Amino acid sequence: MAIADDLKKTLTDPTPLYFAAGTADLAVQQAKKVPGLIEQLRAEAPARIEAVKNTDPKVVQERAKGAQEAVTAKVAEVFGAIDPKKLGETAQDLALRGVGVAAEYAVRAKETYDKVAEHGEQAVRAWRGELTDEIVDIAEVVEPAAPAKSEPVAEPVAADASAEEKPAARKTTARKSTAKKTVAATSDES
Repeated sequence: MAIADDLKKTLTDPTPLYFAAGTADLAVQQAKKVPGLIEQLRAEAPARIEAVKNTDPKVVQERAKGAQEAVTAKVAEVFGAIDPKKLGETAQDLALRGVGVAAEYAVRAKETYDKVAEHGEQAVRAWRGELTDEIVDIAEVVEPAAPAKSEPVAEPVAADASAEEKPAARKTTARKSTAKKTVAATSDES
């Protein structure tokens, strides 16, 4: 029974759907920023291209060579500082730190998941509200407000008396008998 309860809980939990809705809403928000970024890149592109054209290749080569020498020196320093005796302790320490960092990232991921799901829930509520407003607007266009009722006009008393004499007609619906179907179904099965 525990498996069935867990499965039922999993299938009825709306959080993943809210997460998907929140992700979609955030994606739409980010997509709305793209045209502005494209315009910014168009505006900055000529200046950047001109800067690249005016750059001296020798200066770039010297900077790259200096960076390569700095990296090589740092790597040599790191490998020179490694002590084989302490390597096992360091590996164990790094593994424990890795577990701690992984746990921290798991907590952050859960928090982010919950925030996006909450955002999705709010987005869904907003979408439902917008749809409700649109439906009300459509209903008002299709079915305009009923005109105000005017005072009832007094009709002759004879008309009221004739209405009281005639009883209201009853509507009856024909019911189909299910007994014939049941009998026919059991005779077919035999």
